[in-house]
Amino acid sequence: MKNSALVVVDMIYDFIDGSLACLWADKAIANTVQYIGEEHAFPILFVRDHHPANHCSFVEQGGPWPPHCVQGTRGAEVHKDFSRFVEEELCFYKGENPALEQYSGFEGKNEAGQTLGEVLSLLEVENVVLCGIATEYCVRNTAEDLLKAGFKVTVLKDCLACVEEKGHYEALDAMKAEGIRLA
Repeated sequence: MKNSALVVVDMIYDFIDGSLACLWADKAIANTVQYIGEEHAFPILFVRDHHPANHCSFVEQGGPWPPHCVQGTRGAEVHKDFSRFVEEELCFYKGENPALEQYSGFEGKNEAGQTLGEVLSLLEVENVVLCGIATEYCVRNTAEDLLKAGFKVTVLKDCLACVEEKGHYEALDAMKAEGIRLA
């Protein structure tokens, strides 16, 4: 698709084999790498949960989640199968404020302080293809925010992992009803 980009949400170790390992993560990674292929002709942007050790979403701080994606740990790193595609200026970090929960990658910023939406606009992207972890949280919130911002959004169903299977299918149904394309 012309004027397209791939946004990869939270394909990082704590959601793959760490403290918040999700269903189907290995399959999602393999299918995403296959989707990208060797000769991809589109920008690839990575959204990354990137928490300080005292983040409000952690159980110890009264939040619902075990510690995950803590800055400087393996758990916060993008899976090795994507290392050849990662460009730091196209990585968007969310959840860095210890007092603020952020599920949407649309709220993340790169090291230059630019948001995902700003960079997609600079790249003249109109069509966003989305994949990642977890369907019912960060993927759904990112897809909805991209749609609200005027992007055409397609979610790759075979390139997703989830916390719970029921929540995965409910999120897919909700996104489809909102006008997000499923492929």
